[in-house]
Amino acid sequence: MSNDPLLQPYKLKHLTLRNRIMVTSHEPAYPEDGMPKERYRAYTVERARGGVALTMTAGSAAVSKDSPPVFNNLLAYKDEIVPWLREMTDAVHEQGAAIMIQLTHLGRRTRWDKGDWLPVVAPSHHREAAHRAFPKKLEDWDIARIIRDFADAAERMKAGGMDGIELEAYGHLIDQFTSPLTNELEGPYGGSLDNRMRFCFDVFRAMRERVGDDFILGVRYTADECLPGGTGKADGIEISRRLRDSGLIDYLNVIRGHIDTDPGLTDVIPIQGMANAPHLDFAGEIRAATNFPTFHAAKIPDVATARHAIATGKVDMVGMTRAHMTDPHIVRKIIEKREDDIRPCVGANYCLDRIYQGNMAFCIHNAATGREQTMPHSIPKADIRKKVVIVGAGPAGLEAARVSAERGHAVVVFEAASKPGGQIRLTAQSERRREMISIIDWRMSQCEKRGVTFHFNSWADSAMIASEKPDVVIIATGGLPHTDVLSEGNALVVSSWDIISGDVKPGTNVLVFDDAGDHAGLQAAEFLARSGAKVEIMTPDRAFAPEVMAMNLVPYMRSLQKLDVTFTVTYRLESAAKSGNQIVAQVGSDYGGVSRQRTVDQIVINHGTIPLDDLYFELKPGSSNLGEVSYDALLSGTQQTIARNPAGSYQLFRIGDAVAARNTHAAIYDALRLAKDI
Repeated sequence: MSNDPLLQPYKLKHLTLRNRIMVTSHEPAYPEDGMPKERYRAYTVERARGGVALTMTAGSAAVSKDSPPVFNNLLAYKDEIVPWLREMTDAVHEQGAAIMIQLTHLGRRTRWDKGDWLPVVAPSHHREAAHRAFPKKLEDWDIARIIRDFADAAERMKAGGMDGIELEAYGHLIDQFTSPLTNELEGPYGGSLDNRMRFCFDVFRAMRERVGDDFILGVRYTADECLPGGTGKADGIEISRRLRDSGLIDYLNVIRGHIDTDPGLTDVIPIQGMANAPHLDFAGEIRAATNFPTFHAAKIPDVATARHAIATGKVDMVGMTRAHMTDPHIVRKIIEKREDDIRPCVGANYCLDRIYQGNMAFCIHNAATGREQTMPHSIPKADIRKKVVIVGAGPAGLEAARVSAERGHAVVVFEAASKPGGQIRLTAQSERRREMISIIDWRMSQCEKRGVTFHFNSWADSAMIASEKPDVVIIATGGLPHTDVLSEGNALVVSSWDIISGDVKPGTNVLVFDDAGDHAGLQAAEFLARSGAKVEIMTPDRAFAPEVMAMNLVPYMRSLQKLDVTFTVTYRLESAAKSGNQIVAQVGSDYGGVSRQRTVDQIVINHGTIPLDDLYFELKPGSSNLGEVSYDALLSGTQQTIARNPAGSYQLFRIGDAVAARNTHAAIYDALRLAKDI
């Protein structure tokens, strides 16, 4: 038996969990027609295979038709979910893990124009800012119906083989009853704390009658809303004790904060640049006050913090949910004493931000997550060892090098800069985004362990490549900033990269024209504003920085608003002209009929990148495939066999921004799905 606190078993009622690490309920938005089909099952089973003790699915599964998902959630109100659940739970149990599911009614945290267009319901008419729907105030028959819906769903979950159910309370309907901010009912469900908690207990009581005592029931709830007039810490401790004393539940899963706005949500689920484990001590206070099984997860990305949480008795089970999206095999690597091989979660929150925009959750630097049916988490050896030469040591090039080396190939990497990283090293210049460099550091470590040869400060040319006698050449040279976007005056502008890198001194009155809408524009604006410059961010789009997405936007806004940065949408920078030591910017609009001017001393352009592809085209005539990629082979997971040039001595491919400006995940996915079949 290990002495590691994380590897100790834990007895929860009748259920013995094999260690203290769990994946808390979350919705990766992989369901098909509201069902957990093959993709969802493969994702869930991979975490069980990696050694986690308990995996919780759905964040959350809807119990009622008037709780339509605002992104692609499971539909627990449909009988057809049961066989799909059974296939998933059986597969997870075969891997030695337990599995639970989270159920909810969203209340006001949804929209009336989703699903069946039924009215949104809540215990008041107060709208939730995040989803904007004005709810109907619940009637007695609504309450009775929803309680029955919870009980019906619980019965389905047990029939589907689940080990237990967790109710999602915080921010959802149950919490809307409990909080004095959102409950304006009279009578038995409104007013006093006893009355406000009645709905929660009625739901648990109805569920317990259906599932019996040999089934785990728990609740994920806020014990401190951190809102004036809401549930405070003292109230939260009292609520926690009442939940314990009800005799209806088996554990508490503690949350601190509120999720009705993007800033509130981001404080509950912190992203990079924010403190790790910010609510862990608070969860420990709840456990101490209740002496009851307590679970918790909120930005616990590393093993050391998780180990501390268990060793100090702050919680009984520690959630490492986003960390397991990054590396599903954390527990196995702990057991094998390979913690340094764990792929680190960098808190980029690409996963969650994508689902809140209606997309599937993908990890920014593990392209196999969510694609377990087609992409490997563990790379198999190739039948034939080849010589692979890669040009570029950014995220695309390093992923290609890592995967090729794991395949057993001899790998050589040329990089023009003195250090690896490419655009990742640039973005990590911001203190808030410095965790991004772990994407590079982890890959360098993996490459070095596998004998990859690196040549830094080396501007590769065709002769250098030829001297390596490669079988495969991969061009991952990235791109350079594209600033040639004005009808006149392009020589007067600088790029966002120039500002972030420090290559160009900030002006004092600066216009940032950003129609790429990614991090670089906001990062440049923040660097400028912190230097004391007056800054205006302008975009032709109807919203600025759409590629940054909701939760990542929060820290930027907290910084930029305090620095008095101006945001201008729906206007386009058209031209620029010198006027003494100033620049006169001509501004128009895609909507037409507008002509304005700005007088500034610096214009910064953020318009993506142009591929740095000269070497690719230089090498193309000497390649056997003439650079062509079979998309059929790429998508089916088979080797590239195109041979257009009999005289060619190597296969040639390019990936990442060397093809076109995209993002870090796209670059890494390019590399993985190509290199895994070399």
